[in-house]
Amino acid sequence: MEQLPILRDLAIISIVGVLVVLVLGRVRLPVVAGLLLAGAFIGPTGFGLLSDAHRIQSLAEIGVVLLLFGIGLEFSLERLRQIAKTVTIGGSLQVGLTILASVLCARLAGQTYARGILFGFLFALSSTALVLRTLAERGEVDAPHGRFIVGVLIFQDLCVVPMVLVIPILAGKSGGDPAHDLLLALGKAALLVLVTVVVARSLVPRFFALVDRVRSRELFLMAVLGICLATAFLTSLAGLSLALGAFLAGILLAGSEYAHRAIGDVLPLRHAFTSLFFVSLGMLLDAHVLLERPLSVGLYLAAFVVGKGFIATLSALSMRFPARVAWLAGVGLAQFGEFGFVLATLAERNELITPSEDRALLAAGVLSMIITPLAMHLAPRVRAGEKILKPLERLLGARGIDEPMPEHSALSEHVIIVGYGVAGKMLARALAETSVPYLVLELNAETVRAAREAGEPAYYADVTSPEALASARVEHAAALVLLINDPEATRRAVAAAKQSAPKIPVLVRAHYIAADRALAELGAEEVVFEELEAGLEMIARVLRRRGIPRNVIIERVNVARRESKGLFIRKQTLQRPTLATLPELGELKVETFLVRHGSFACSKSPLDLDLRRKTGASLVAIRRDGSLCEDVTATAPFRENDVLYLVGKLVAIESAVRLLDEGD
Repeated sequence: MEQLPILRDLAIISIVGVLVVLVLGRVRLPVVAGLLLAGAFIGPTGFGLLSDAHRIQSLAEIGVVLLLFGIGLEFSLERLRQIAKTVTIGGSLQVGLTILASVLCARLAGQTYARGILFGFLFALSSTALVLRTLAERGEVDAPHGRFIVGVLIFQDLCVVPMVLVIPILAGKSGGDPAHDLLLALGKAALLVLVTVVVARSLVPRFFALVDRVRSRELFLMAVLGICLATAFLTSLAGLSLALGAFLAGILLAGSEYAHRAIGDVLPLRHAFTSLFFVSLGMLLDAHVLLERPLSVGLYLAAFVVGKGFIATLSALSMRFPARVAWLAGVGLAQFGEFGFVLATLAERNELITPSEDRALLAAGVLSMIITPLAMHLAPRVRAGEKILKPLERLLGARGIDEPMPEHSALSEHVIIVGYGVAGKMLARALAETSVPYLVLELNAETVRAAREAGEPAYYADVTSPEALASARVEHAAALVLLINDPEATRRAVAAAKQSAPKIPVLVRAHYIAADRALAELGAEEVVFEELEAGLEMIARVLRRRGIPRNVIIERVNVARRESKGLFIRKQTLQRPTLATLPELGELKVETFLVRHGSFACSKSPLDLDLRRKTGASLVAIRRDGSLCEDVTATAPFRENDVLYLVGKLVAIESAVRLLDEGD
């Protein structure tokens, strides 16, 4: 039987890739860095296990398409509109400043404007596939720096078309009127993208409805891949990158009811082909040029990592992002882009750069890609970059909350809400309706502006900064509630809050129970885990649909919650200290109930309700008119606005609350 060379290549890539990633995993280094290094080892200039990289690169292109398609599926047009300002302003600043800096450096070195603009193109583009994969692995796509990076990457991909068209013009080899050719090509590209969007929006839902009726998983997967690849191909005809077309296809499908199913079907293929892409990038590293031209490679690498990173940081600061966000954004964008390889080849063909310059540039580019996952892994823990940026942050007016408004300058016993997304808005509304004072701290300037227009006490602030917490009067606050999507920022915020106000209760929303140990060691009193609460809610909804009685549902949810405590490494702190110190009373809870006008308990006495016998809960105290009364008279009726203190097991407490509110 004839052997297929591609099978041998894939076998070598798989085995070497797994071994390298396992070794790097022992020291907790990112998977992407391992795949890039594996490609460097097995490539033509490494150990030479693969002599022909072109076969792998063809499959790798499919990996980029599937990666960007999957990320687009997790996006939506609404989320894209939310970062529109970052795409236009942030992207323009990053690309424009990079090209300007390159031109200035070229002129100082005695080079022509054409070469300066060319190198500006090459340095302006970052690796969409690499950075988005790393952000997704770290769960930081929705973090402030993640949103900025995604917006800039989208703008960079949009710039690819004019860059490709301008390179022959820079070389003086374009036929006809250059301006006319450029405008005509851009017009065709815009028209094709518009047609793609309109057709996809009108026909894709109907197409998938027909496919879904067949009830075939294989047919559905083929339909998803067909839409993805067809859209990418159509946009490539307009000169746009395949990656941008695939991303656009994912966004268009994200608004339909088939998005989640598509994600589940494409995910395994996406991971496999994307791994090939990163290995193929590593294979481009020319080890010989590192020995032949180490100075040139070092200068190019410094330009990518330091120069380009600083410009990206400056762009983020100009958009009023605080130092920490700008620092992480600069690190995330400081590398060569995969489409830069295409531009470099085109520039060499048009004699704008020499072959030796091209080799040195590509070697530095691959090294910058290897460094990026490591840098993004370490950057959140390195505070030196933020401290260096602080003066520049103040100069550009990117500081957060400096002085609260007069009515907030003497707040006490207030709640500080960090993050004004869905959960933050729900909490703010609940606090407002119960007359509890609060402040909102948020890193999205547009969100802060909209909240202030709505009358909310919102401030633009970086909660990891002790100065911002001091301005929010954290030492006088009743609680700090963290509802942000950046895990590292959450941990640093807890540490900063406990350093500024050791006694303040800190409540945290976290995605996974695995984060519990670190948050507990930092001082978080209570953590709400999304995966746990979602699981408990799913239990209740499934049992309700099956017609299980409500009291049985409550019992099963409570059992699941108690059993879940075994997943927690930290000591539970939900009980009152006086009960938690006694293990035999660990199941008892202390809860309160507000007697309102219309409550069943209003105007009734404890004797009338027979609370202990009917529910198992005990009434231990009443707060009336601001005073706590522990001597409860059995025949004295409850009044409106009384606060009742109940003790008992969770099931008994819930039964008592229902009795007090609704009756038997």
